[in-house]
Amino acid sequence: MSTLKLGLLPFEVSVCGVSELPNFAGQVSHVIGILDPGTARPSAYAELGAGHHSEFRFHDIVTPDPLRLAPSPADVAAVIAACEAVLDSGPGHVLVHCWAGISRSTATATILMALRNKGREADIFAALAAIRPRSWPNSLMIRQADRMLGHGGALVAAMEAHHLSVARQHADMRDLMHAVGRGHEVPASLQ
Repeated sequence: MSTLKLGLLPFEVSVCGVSELPNFAGQVSHVIGILDPGTARPSAYAELGAGHHSEFRFHDIVTPDPLRLAPSPADVAAVIAACEAVLDSGPGHVLVHCWAGISRSTATATILMALRNKGREADIFAALAAIRPRSWPNSLMIRQADRMLGHGGALVAAMEAHHLSVARQHADMRDLMHAVGRGHEVPASLQ
């Protein structure tokens, strides 16, 4: 699916998990991938045919954990820089992925759209829902990006509304967030 219909970006954006990468073989101009530290690069990368590839390594966590690497401000700044480079190069189709295509990748796709759409935060999350209905953007990444990009809390508020909408529509997402230690992100009205 594309964000073109909402006029947010002049190119197509797709979001997926590692298992879905082969579905995009030869179809993308840019890939932005987020993987856990220490995991192997997906073999499907070779088939994507992307001219530009950015890869980041941090865990999908939103609170400090001594055993895992949270997305730091430096990581989010690097993601923002990669997204800026994508915007500056005028690609035809950007693929953003993480392990499951639910959290880090959807936060990155949100950042990509937020770079050129300040004041349209609700539209950004409407576009994300169209691209990836079962999405739960990493809240730590979004909070950091909101500050760095000067959205004044509007990106965070739109993310929280998105989380509420997804939690209402997909009970399994509420269960998943609780199972991975992110139950505090599930709106209290749905706990």
